[in-house]
Amino acid sequence: MPESLLERLKSVPRKPGVYIFRNEQAQVIYVGKAAVLRTRMRSYFGAPQSMEHRTRILREKIADFEYVVTHTEQEALHLEATLVKRHQPFFNVRLKDDKHYPYLKVDLNDPFPRIYITRRVEKDGARYFGPYASASSIRKTLDVTKKLFPWRTCTMTITGKEPRPCLEYFIHRCIAPCTAYCTQEEYAEVIRQTILFLEGRTDEVVRNLKAQMSEASEALQFERASHVRDQIRAIERVTEKQTVASTKPLDADIFGLSRKDAEAVVQVLFVRGVKMVGTDSFTLAGAADATDGEVLGSFLKQFYESATYVPRRLLLPVEVPEAELLGAWFDERRGGPVRMFVPQRGEKKRLVRMAQDNAKEAQDQAHARWLADTGKTEAALDELEEELNLPATPHRIECYDISNTQGTNSVGSMVVFVDGRPRPQEYRRFKIRAVEGADDFASMAEVLGRRFKKANAPAEKASDRDGAVGAHGRAPTAHGQRPQDIAKAQAWQTLPDLLIVDGGKGQLNAALDVMRDLGVEHVPAAGLAKRNEELFVKDMEEPIVLPRTSQALYLVQRVRDEAHRFAITYHRKLRAKRSLQSALDAVPGVGPKKKKALQRKFGSVKGVREADVDDIAATLGFTRKLAAKVKELV
Repeated sequence: MPESLLERLKSVPRKPGVYIFRNEQAQVIYVGKAAVLRTRMRSYFGAPQSMEHRTRILREKIADFEYVVTHTEQEALHLEATLVKRHQPFFNVRLKDDKHYPYLKVDLNDPFPRIYITRRVEKDGARYFGPYASASSIRKTLDVTKKLFPWRTCTMTITGKEPRPCLEYFIHRCIAPCTAYCTQEEYAEVIRQTILFLEGRTDEVVRNLKAQMSEASEALQFERASHVRDQIRAIERVTEKQTVASTKPLDADIFGLSRKDAEAVVQVLFVRGVKMVGTDSFTLAGAADATDGEVLGSFLKQFYESATYVPRRLLLPVEVPEAELLGAWFDERRGGPVRMFVPQRGEKKRLVRMAQDNAKEAQDQAHARWLADTGKTEAALDELEEELNLPATPHRIECYDISNTQGTNSVGSMVVFVDGRPRPQEYRRFKIRAVEGADDFASMAEVLGRRFKKANAPAEKASDRDGAVGAHGRAPTAHGQRPQDIAKAQAWQTLPDLLIVDGGKGQLNAALDVMRDLGVEHVPAAGLAKRNEELFVKDMEEPIVLPRTSQALYLVQRVRDEAHRFAITYHRKLRAKRSLQSALDAVPGVGPKKKKALQRKFGSVKGVREADVDDIAATLGFTRKLAAKVKELV
């Protein structure tokens, strides 16, 4: 740590503000805010052993700093969000490509405003709507709006003296202010309705249009009335597709969060009135060592720093740090009170759960698109070959994971990726047999032992009869094998170009011992430690740390996550089955066959508890009296 920095720290004022850390290349690597600048900045230069891992790494890279003093901590909060968006510092949780998020702009300074896409929000008296997560989502909104409301798209100066209108007028997409076919007041009413629609106040738009239709009918302007009627129907068709979100009117943004390693996705549901008028997902980078609350808090700062509207309610999945300060800032931006909270029950809790599910789905879709990108997967495989010093490109990657609950129902999973893409038909699941308790090392050794014994067996004997089960839960038969069964057996004999175990050095050593005993020690193996995403490999004391932006890191994370998902799904299935069977053991008259029938029909203890007596009585082998006994005791 340069002495000059420590000396300069002494002159930092004890006031609120924002501090900026730079590296040796003068790049901004972190932006933070503080109620007391000197105290907060000094914390980065204390004893490193008391710091979190992320902070230690940041401290080592600080070569220079600067700061900006503000009048209040609230001003510092606003400035921090602005600077994070501008500089995209590596150590901050940050919106990806946030500088490019588009907005819809309605220039109210123009007597005949247009509605168009812009990427800059200015204090120019215009109305802005956004930000939108992508160009496709904003263009969809713009297209729908243009079909419903007849505002102009041309850029000409409106004088009202054009000899004739363009095609837009004849297809009812513009009311032709250029030819003075409408007054400025009539055009302003179209823009007002458009703004109400973009704000989600569609009920108010429909009421206004119905009033206009009635006026036109009473004035015997039947053609105009029919046009307004068609517009009302079009708006109602659009709003029919909007999900009814609440039984009571609600003005709220609802947030969901999904995380995988250093990346996070936040889903926002926009509820206005009783309907969900829109939804969008935003990707954040730099979230590896941050808590869920810190990730969500960083998103809220950056999102509402430039968002054009703050609703009355913000519904969150987790508490965020400095909630009181954030709340005061939101109150100021809205010009009224904003309530930010984590709902515990009822409709609001259901909405947050819906946002959470949508966030996970958005992240899964993004990963699927990445895997489908041949160029990226090829680059990832080439990078893996180079970084891990592999003898060849790892066309076939196998990954293994162990799952249990306090040592019970232990299972292992094996997933296969070929040329960077999952091969589900070759996934396998293993019940752990020889290991008692929660011993992941021994469990991993058992799984790999069973896998590589099959690799050494003849194809006709390498069946799944020892307990390894395919992705669809069916094990091929050993005798009278069909061609597809032989193909599965031959798949066991195809050795991976790279084997990955979920875990660090201990799991890797357990794997290497088994592979050595079975004569497959030549297969390259690595252990992926989750905490810091470090890759441990044979004969190297220090782990390999791939760059956070590395395509290779992204691929091994996807492989590891898939192995974890596959293992935990199987584990939950076995746990649910066992819990149901153990609960039924206390019911007189319910034997193995009846247990199996209930398991097949209801799936779990919860399913049986929630079932009616009549439903249970309708199960094969049950009478109403026995069904009542099951309901009483389970």
